Amino acid sequence: MKQIRIISPSGVIDPVYIDGASARLRAWGFAVSEGKHARSSWGRFAGTDEERLSDLIEALNDPTVDIILCARGGYGLQRIIDRVPAITKPIIGFSDITALHQLSAFSDQSSVHGIMCKHIATLPEDSEPLVALRQLLAGEAVEYRWATHPLNNPGHACAPIVGGNLSVLYGLQGTPFSLQQSVFSIQKPILLIEDIGERHYHIDRMMRNLRMSGVLAHLSGLVVGQFSDCEDDPLMQQSVYETIKEVVADYDYPVLFNAPIGHVAHNVPLWLNRHATIDSNSESILLQDGLLV
Repeated sequence: MKQIRIISPSGVIDPVYIDGASARLRAWGFAVSEGKHARSSWGRFAGTDEERLSDLIEALNDPTVDIILCARGGYGLQRIIDRVPAITKPIIGFSDITALHQLSAFSDQSSVHGIMCKHIATLPEDSEPLVALRQLLAGEAVEYRWATHPLNNPGHACAPIVGGNLSVLYGLQGTPFSLQQSVFSIQKPILLIEDIGERHYHIDRMMRNLRMSGVLAHLSGLVVGQFSDCEDDPLMQQSVYETIKEVVADYDYPVLFNAPIGHVAHNVPLWLNRHATIDSNSESILLQDGLLV
């Protein structure tokens, strides 16, 4: 029986969500354990930096732990990421957990961009994110299809997928965990981006940074997820998605907009640092652990 360890490396979480997620994961046949400080609180953080770091290191070093589930995102990993050792097992999470996904990429370890305790606890059992997470943890292929978007750039690509939350990735630029370094170390990966609550002009700033640093020129494809609560600024003369489209207009790789990934309840899981296939022709398709014919 595989064991999932729940830790809280970033923001404080309502313990009821840990209880609900634990119950559901046990019903799926997993053993579940918790980090010592998973339910702790220290201001906005789930414990002090040292407490959160110690839970993460203990989970990585414990040979009985197979998978690490981050209870929630929020903010906190930027304060400790430079003291985290190499990632040696899959980590599940998104948002602030993007920092750990970046470290996983440098550790040559696959990780899961996906829902955490709140949605594992509260989504209906037959919801696509839960069904897909269960498939993914069982080693099965997952495939997602959604309506093509008018801003899509048509094409087909198969490559490792990297990325996550755009703001977190931007905050790691110029560090040993930067997207620039991971993209250059992987042969033309597919980049996934999503965000929440950012100003339109700040999204433009971040995307321009990725272009000027060479990241966008070294991709096989781009998957643009949900930009939740990121209102279009009329002074920018275009929508948020149009801003992203403009920044990648010079590249001929496929671009898929409006992917069901991000700070929304319908946030489907994906393996990062593993191959995925994307196709943006007649409809938007993202397939993992399989090939489109």
